Amino acid sequence: MSINDKAFWRVANRTWLTLLLGVTLVVVALTQPSSTMASPQLLTDPFLQLPTESSVRVVWFTEFAGVRHTVAYGPDLKQTAVATTMRLSRTREDADSKLPTPAPKLIDRPIWRHEADVTGLPRDRRLPYRVTSVREDRASVSSATFSLAAAPSPGKPLKILLTSDHQLKPLAAANIQKAVETIAPIDAVLFAGDLVNVPDRASEWFDCCSGGAFFPVLQGRASYELEKNGVKTRYRGGAVLQHAPMYTAIGNHEVMGRFSSKTGLNAQFSDAFPRHAAAAQHRRSSDAKSIDWIKNNSFNTDTYEEIFSLPQSPQGGKRYYATTFGDMRLVVLYATNIWRVPSLGADSRGKYREREQDFNKPENWGWGQFIFEAIDRHSAQYAWLKQELNSPEFKRARYKVVMLHHPPHSLGENSVPAYADPVQVIDRDPSGKITAIRYEYPRQADVLIRDVVPLLESAGVQLVFYGHSHLWNRFVSPSGMHFLETSNVGNSYGAYVRDTQRNVPTNYKETYAATGDPHGAEPVMPTIAPLRDANNQPMPYIANNDITVFSVFDTATGTISSYRFDTRSPRSAVVKFDEFTLKR
Repeated sequence: MSINDKAFWRVANRTWLTLLLGVTLVVVALTQPSSTMASPQLLTDPFLQLPTESSVRVVWFTEFAGVRHTVAYGPDLKQTAVATTMRLSRTREDADSKLPTPAPKLIDRPIWRHEADVTGLPRDRRLPYRVTSVREDRASVSSATFSLAAAPSPGKPLKILLTSDHQLKPLAAANIQKAVETIAPIDAVLFAGDLVNVPDRASEWFDCCSGGAFFPVLQGRASYELEKNGVKTRYRGGAVLQHAPMYTAIGNHEVMGRFSSKTGLNAQFSDAFPRHAAAAQHRRSSDAKSIDWIKNNSFNTDTYEEIFSLPQSPQGGKRYYATTFGDMRLVVLYATNIWRVPSLGADSRGKYREREQDFNKPENWGWGQFIFEAIDRHSAQYAWLKQELNSPEFKRARYKVVMLHHPPHSLGENSVPAYADPVQVIDRDPSGKITAIRYEYPRQADVLIRDVVPLLESAGVQLVFYGHSHLWNRFVSPSGMHFLETSNVGNSYGAYVRDTQRNVPTNYKETYAATGDPHGAEPVMPTIAPLRDANNQPMPYIANNDITVFSVFDTATGTISSYRFDTRSPRSAVVKFDEFTLKR
């Protein structure tokens, strides 16, 4: 029996719409938090990862280890792939977890990940699949039926969703729901970092009771209620990941800080420590004997790396990698730093200074806004990038796309200070007493602008895609390389133009840009329907807590279109406001 792709997609699209409207009660029932049901259930629907020319990985999660986990696939669901199972090593909950019954203290939350390699797939043809998990008591549970496919061949038209910075934000579910309604079917997702807020908090990925956890939003199972102008609207996200693979970049919210079995997860997340400082403590510690000690006392991306199956580079593993998907060669960089507050107050452990109370306690220093993974011209990541940009796979690709989290160009708050290693300056009085510990970020030392961007330009990269400041703006270099920040999916940290100024120091050695792009780039005005300010002047950005934005890359034409939706008018139309085409 064969399946006609067009007919199959008509059925698939009806399934997506049904999920979107929340009518498929079976799927909803299967994915309710375990505290509300006695029967076994899946913690997520299955999702697709790591497609190759003849295979794709199917992944899902449960709160039981089980005895057998399988994928049934093919025209009659007659073929079977058996999954391997692992327990996530760091998922926990605490008093700040948004659960029906909050944890009174920090506790482990056992969650099992199941992954099956579905092989022998035909190219450019979708097949149905369904997963089944059997618990230890032999009770079994199955998902609904979805569709999968191997990696697309060159020349196949694709629609790729560009998104980032969901972080359980208020408009994320509305954003993905409108994206599915507007551009389905979606063939892949590029996610430029900050998937959740605290990566070790399990409920942020799976089932927080706010209704906007990561997987529910991208699987059409969210239940997020927005109230705008007295009108309440519930958004369910969209069933995307069950049918389309996702490629992700590490943002600062994928990185956990110093590990603890006692302190809350928020505190652990914000307590990241540079590796060099942890290594110095390691030499003084009598019981520290391994690399794990340094990792546990600095920062890690363990939960993120355990959740996702991604392409890998020899040097960086899943942290930075490259892959081909249809006509696109995608290069993903690990370019993010710890976020610190911009405040200059005496009690601020911030971007620009240490707290006065910590002047003589180096173990409590924040070390400024330090970079997690080096990407300067002397680093292993840069050497890998240079090699990748000279590879045959990259050179023959029709579209050359680079994704990272930190913005090279932006009107946003998080584009300042420069993406550089902080220079620590310790001021002392004549007696030697510390009077200030501050951090400078020389603009000429910005490694993205100084080292990475010129390399991308010379290699013919057409699109650099990123997030971090929760807004939409874009730029074009003199050579025609496009920079797109499309991360306004829930709340915005603002755009700094004209009279709106960033909170930056004015009495430091370095000069920090209070407005505009810190490197002098001019934003591109949206080409179709820009928003207008109070004086009816068009604006080259969207930074709005009521209007959400998503973008789509259509490989058939090489166009990237951006859409906006005003959640204050839930019955209003989605508006395409910008479009540009990548040069071949």
